[in-house]
Amino acid sequence: MIEPGQLVLLISHKGKRYLRKLEAGGEVHTHDGRLLMDDVAEAGFGQYVKTHLGRSYLTLKPTLHDLIKGVKRQTQIMYPKEIGYLMMKLGIGPGSTVIESGTGSGGLTTALAWFVGDTGKVITYERRADFYKLAGKNLERVGLAARVEQVNRNIEDGFLHSGADALFLDVRTPWEYLGAIPSAVIPGAMCGFLLPTVNQVSDLLRGLEAGPFAETEVLEILVRRWKPVADRLRPDDRMVAHTGFLVFTRYMEQPAEELLPDGEPTPQDAPATDPDLEDDFGPDARDARDVRDLDDE
Repeated sequence: MIEPGQLVLLISHKGKRYLRKLEAGGEVHTHDGRLLMDDVAEAGFGQYVKTHLGRSYLTLKPTLHDLIKGVKRQTQIMYPKEIGYLMMKLGIGPGSTVIESGTGSGGLTTALAWFVGDTGKVITYERRADFYKLAGKNLERVGLAARVEQVNRNIEDGFLHSGADALFLDVRTPWEYLGAIPSAVIPGAMCGFLLPTVNQVSDLLRGLEAGPFAETEVLEILVRRWKPVADRLRPDDRMVAHTGFLVFTRYMEQPAEELLPDGEPTPQDAPATDPDLEDDFGPDARDARDVRDLDDE
């Protein structure tokens, strides 16, 4: 039995998807006929429900991937392949407070709200009123609006919030706002950025090098799917390749070298062979690194 207020994903025999919030007495009108929400609730997840014309629809509990794919958009949203790595890198979890700027249609905002849980908070800044309203509707639609504080404001005027555990900027010129980060996050907080071109990444790196940031990383994530046919297993003809560059860095209240005892090397100057590596990562860690080094050569 599905309770009123829960989200349901209804899939037709042709793969047409309908994401809806279950309401007692409600109806979903499709090309295959009318679906009664009371029938959906009684059937439960993983079961089929028929329209008044006798067409079957599968009822599923939507995943986060389903929610993001269902976002009504006026802007390009971040792909799930980037979102998964971003959540781990920024350390987003139940109880986290995260600041985001560049809400757009709310795809990443939805994911952040999902991960912070009922005890966390997402504070998202968007300068355009039309995107601000659209994101709000998308968050209401998936039942996550209570976890999000929306701010219709240009961050060139600074952030109104402080003490965040992490921060993510999806804006055109993030290097212009690096000076506002220290007042918005806690010391040691991870910060992330999304940029489409190498020119923008270079400008951001120059800004990070001049500021109180450490452990900077630049990457892109590529996904190549395979055809799931056992007798003809091969890659798909097309792949989701470059969609953007991710940049991550850690805000340090003091420069990294000042936090280490005199004479102790900084992480950048550490020797290639770390005697403690086996203790931290297991006996095979150094061998694995050596293989990568040989491949690079």
